[in-house]
Amino acid sequence: MAKQNTSGEELVFVPLGGIGEIGMNMGLYGFGPADDRYWLVVDCGVSFAGPELPGIELIMPDTRFLEEEADRVVGLVLTHAHEDHYGAVLDLWPGYEKPVFATAFAAAMLEAKRLSNGIDDDVDITIVEPGKPFKVGPFTLEAIGVSHSIPESCALLIDTPAGRVLHTGDWKIDATPVGTPMTDIERFRQIGNDDRPLALVCDSTNAMKEGDSPSETEIAANIERLIATAKHRVAVTIFASNLGRMISIARAAAKAGREVVAAGRAVHRVAGIARELGLLEGVPEFHDQDAYGYLPRDKVVLICTGSQGEARAAMARIAAGTHPVIDLSPGDTVLFSSWAIPGNEKAVIDIQNQLVDRGVEVVTSRDELIHVTGHPRRNELVQLYDWVKPDILVPAHGEPMHLEAHAALGREKGIRTVLSIRNGDMVRLFPTPRKFEGEVPTGVLYLDGNLVCAPDESHVRDRRKLAFGGLVVVTLVVDRQGKVISGPFYDLDGLPELEEDEDPLRDVVVTATQGTIKSFPAKRRADSGRFGEAIRRAVRSEVNAAWGRKPIVKVFVHQV
Repeated sequence: MAKQNTSGEELVFVPLGGIGEIGMNMGLYGFGPADDRYWLVVDCGVSFAGPELPGIELIMPDTRFLEEEADRVVGLVLTHAHEDHYGAVLDLWPGYEKPVFATAFAAAMLEAKRLSNGIDDDVDITIVEPGKPFKVGPFTLEAIGVSHSIPESCALLIDTPAGRVLHTGDWKIDATPVGTPMTDIERFRQIGNDDRPLALVCDSTNAMKEGDSPSETEIAANIERLIATAKHRVAVTIFASNLGRMISIARAAAKAGREVVAAGRAVHRVAGIARELGLLEGVPEFHDQDAYGYLPRDKVVLICTGSQGEARAAMARIAAGTHPVIDLSPGDTVLFSSWAIPGNEKAVIDIQNQLVDRGVEVVTSRDELIHVTGHPRRNELVQLYDWVKPDILVPAHGEPMHLEAHAALGREKGIRTVLSIRNGDMVRLFPTPRKFEGEVPTGVLYLDGNLVCAPDESHVRDRRKLAFGGLVVVTLVVDRQGKVISGPFYDLDGLPELEEDEDPLRDVVVTATQGTIKSFPAKRRADSGRFGEAIRRAVRSEVNAAWGRKPIVKVFVHQV
């Protein structure tokens, strides 16, 4: 049993992101008395912005709490190299000047990202190996290898004098994985055989799905069959980080007597790192996209980016017929060996429709078992409970429906304490479990070009207004007596041209401006602020009456 705690030391967990949403994973473990804790950070991920955030590329957790506790932060540990777990490291972490602990693959991915994006700031990376404990401040950690859809994914056993916790990261049970080791079941059993109390912070993504996850070997067999029976070219779009899927496609291509062409920087990056680390032994080198044009139509398999409908990715450009090298013809086949991340569905469907319109056969995971996620279904969760015997369960990594389904499953299976939490809640895991709601400020940060900013600093709301209603600019010059001596001049952007029998919106703007000038006494025009605001209100009102939308109106009154 746990040693009696007489020093007031506690082990707490605080999520800054990833609990109540998919993506942006970042969790904090605190050890020590309530007023003097050391903090270990696990993962530092991103979410991807949609069309509702024009100009924003990535969304990251708000780290203001960490900034306040910066002197007590001992390091950052990465569970694996998916964007939703490591994508914000280079933007958020250099300022802390604290070490990052990662496997060799994750470290190589981080360095490749830094070089590709031209980022000067670097981070201090320490390479860790599964099964070899390491110290980070007062925390003793051990990475435990788990199956997932990217190499070298790890769960973390985090031990302190106050208690221990198993942080699963992303994982599943796969008896026959491709390109990655099996989940270390024996180590999980050993953890469960230790009679010290254990808290389990666990992936909930597939907690609503019954049964067990299909194996990557099943996916590989179906891909092999589809490639073998295809008459012409085959293109397969995947998550670029899914090395196991890449290997399955390459093996299927070799069996069918086809050559593999890779298109997309992310595919080349992952494949290059994997070769350097010896993870692609026995797999022939992939051709660059320039080889696509001279390979016979029935002797090529293309692996490309764009599984999420990204406009600049290879598959989107191929579907639109704008790729400089690669084209598809009627009778060719495209396999979407992926699933659409929530929010990306329309973009993916649009690309699939473009391909169908061009006579290309499109096969998705709705048609064939050609994709499986890297997360555990309900039977796998129950199996993990049986192995590690947790006293406390904290469902993590998921939207509210996933989290609550996981919590209900844990209670059903007899876990003594199940703590259902959201971002910003603090849970004391040891010595006595307790939840403190909204204990820590949370929110998001935006990556806007090269700038990291808070939502209110980004002025995204103004961009949405511009997209919705356009912009009207009115400029004029008055003297000190209020006489208009130059202008008004007008500039309209993003406003429609009306039918011929209606007044053009430019005329509406001119009429509203002139009317305000005439009705505004000359002496009062000298107050440029009030005069300009009167013109702004009149223009906005009249355009709204004519068009039904309110543009952004800017009025500049210069006084000489």
